[in-house]
Amino acid sequence: MQTRREVLKLSAGLAAASATAASSDKKIRLAVIGGGFGASFKWHEHPNCEVVAVSDLHSERRDVLRKAYRCDSVYNSYEDLLAKRRDLDAVAIFTDAPLHAKHVEMAFSHGLHVCCAVPVCHTLEDAYRIKELKEKTGLQYMMAESSYYRGGCIYARDAYRQGRFGEIFYTEVEYFHDHSVDERLEDPKSLYWHPDGSPSWRQGWQPMHYPTHSLAYLVGVTGERITKVSCLGWADQKLLAKLHKQKKERTFFDEVALMKTSRDHMVRHIEFRQVPEDGIWVRAQWYGDEGSFYMAKRGIHPDLWNPREGHPEEVRLPEYWKGPDLAVSDGGHGGSAGLIVSEFINALVEGREPEVGLSDSLAMTVPGIVAHHSALKGGEQLDVPILD
Repeated sequence: MQTRREVLKLSAGLAAASATAASSDKKIRLAVIGGGFGASFKWHEHPNCEVVAVSDLHSERRDVLRKAYRCDSVYNSYEDLLAKRRDLDAVAIFTDAPLHAKHVEMAFSHGLHVCCAVPVCHTLEDAYRIKELKEKTGLQYMMAESSYYRGGCIYARDAYRQGRFGEIFYTEVEYFHDHSVDERLEDPKSLYWHPDGSPSWRQGWQPMHYPTHSLAYLVGVTGERITKVSCLGWADQKLLAKLHKQKKERTFFDEVALMKTSRDHMVRHIEFRQVPEDGIWVRAQWYGDEGSFYMAKRGIHPDLWNPREGHPEEVRLPEYWKGPDLAVSDGGHGGSAGLIVSEFINALVEGREPEVGLSDSLAMTVPGIVAHHSALKGGEQLDVPILD
């Protein structure tokens, strides 16, 4: 019987505070950019991290950051912060998704390590450029991908490394986030709007441009890369017309892809943004020739392990995100936030690549970019570049 510490080390690598980080006095001087989702990460709890500056374009979010991190060095813009602070080691970027590539490039150009919200980017050109900058500078990049550290993914990663699946020949990954219904478009407090009343990036965002929560369940378990994809999309035409009147470039609300991996395996990938669903739902199931694992489906079944011989067994997932061996408390998103903070800071203290580094992050991002291209071409199968 494995102890919880043994399970965590196997599952999440070095996300738990390692002996090197725990014994080090080194401090990572961090700036947090973006006061929405960004304020939920408890960077200030890590003994090797100091939040020395925060920034957001909106005053309400700047106040949230100031209070969350008890930091009075507040800047009205990322550009202003970079121009005035020369004492930083790293930035945590939680700005609008279309700005991630630009903001990562700015950090690298200032010699700063990066932890960034998902996705890496939404064009192939940006993907290649960020890879080139990473190689040129030698700086560290980690994507704050919550699915990689969710309990079901950690459990599947353990089972795969232990050989319990045998060969995983088929994986289903899916992310349901219903925020495209008409009344939410009109609600100024919805995700479609910024605090100042301006339209948010979500109004024009394509579903497959946000693929990482789903593809983390493949890349973060087997390490495979996607090599080919065929994708189809659907949109509510009345709602689409309303968005187009607001000059938002939206094509689909729901997209479904069939993908081929570098080991000739199959993946079915769903990204739905208009669907009857209670809140946010992200999950996966893995089919192996020796065993399969199905993450819980709300109201239908719990987490289940199905061995080749025998019947499905309910799985009680360990609370990977709790306990005195973690540097910080979880902070949300299925317990992932604390593991993300711990892994990024520990990696910088130890001088190593973090988990969910740039290669894996691009492997979770680029297939979605190509999938959307496929949907625009009516489902034509396209090659996916591997940017390792």
